[in-house]
This record gives sequence, structure tokens and C-alpha cells, in this order.
Amino acid sequence: MKLFSASAICLLVAFSFNTAMTAQNFSKLDKSPMDVAAFPASYKDSNKKMKVVYSRPQLNDRKLYDLVPLGKVWRLGANESAEITFYEDSHFGDTPVKAGTYSLFAIRGEKTWTMILNKDLNAWGAYSYNPDQDVARYNAIASIDAESIEAFSIAFDEQGTMYLAWGTTRVSMPFKRN
Repeated sequence: MKLFSASAICLLVAFSFNTAMTAQNFSKLDKSPMDVAAFPASYKDSNKKMKVVYSRPQLNDRKLYDLVPLGKVWRLGANESAEITFYEDSHFGDTPVKAGTYSLFAIRGEKTWTMILNKDLNAWGAYSYNPDQDVARYNAIASIDAESIEAFSIAFDEQGTMYLAWGTTRVSMPFKRN
């Protein structure tokens, strides 16, 4: 019995060291966490037509025009450039687009934002943005809302129009399905 107890204690000690050796160091919560917006938006509808994966930076007492300069290419969010997946052939504005995954960029204007669909994937920010890889561009309508949104947000309505919101700025980008 003493031999069994000593063996059990040795195994317990060995397992505790093994667990400590394989433990992972996990990073803290990202300041601009990733999010997903999909169309149709309802979680009950699993037949998605498109999905956008993006990071959500926050204003943190900063101004949108400082974070997204007028006339400069922006990655739609933070960290990696936003990516949109079309699960079926669609239209980006008026341009036909094949099903697949693309990156999303924008150029902020006063009354319209130029929305850009690009072939390059896995890009960090807009630093390596290459206009030669553009698939389509669309001048989306920008407006001002009374409510301010702290974290950059993307959402779809029931018709498949994508809305960007940050601060009091709102941008609407229509999609047509084939």
C-alpha cells in the first residue's frame, strides 16, 4: 500500500510539471478586436451570401478625420485589412464580381467614400495596397448621424446594403446579387 501511495504521489508530481511545461501564454484582449458582419444578418439564416471580417478600432477621444485622413486609402478598420467573402457571384456597386474572398479598402471623401474591392489578401493595413489589384470601385454615399458610434462598425440591412459607422459618419454600400 505504501508503494502504491508513493507511486501515485510521484505520478501526480510528474503530471503537474508536465502541465506547467505545456501551458501557453495568452495575449491580452486586442484593443481593436476582430468582428464579423454577414448578410443575411440573422443568425437563424445559415445560407449567407457574404461575410466581412474586420477589426474594430475605437475613437478613444480622437477624431475620425485624424484616424481616416481625407483622400487617403484606408483599410476599413484596424490591423489587417478587412476581407469580404462573396459566397455567390454578386455586384460591387454596378461591377459584377465572382464568388471569392477580397480585401476592402476605402478613400474618405466629404460626401462620398470610394469603396475599393482588391485581390490582395492577408495585408496589414493599407501599407502594401496595390491599385493594380483592384477588382472594383464604387462611390458610396456618406452622411452624418446624430448618434456617435465609439467602435468602428459594419452591418447589413435586409436588402444587403452594407453600412459603415464610426463617430457620427455613416457610409452605405449597396450590393446586388446575380
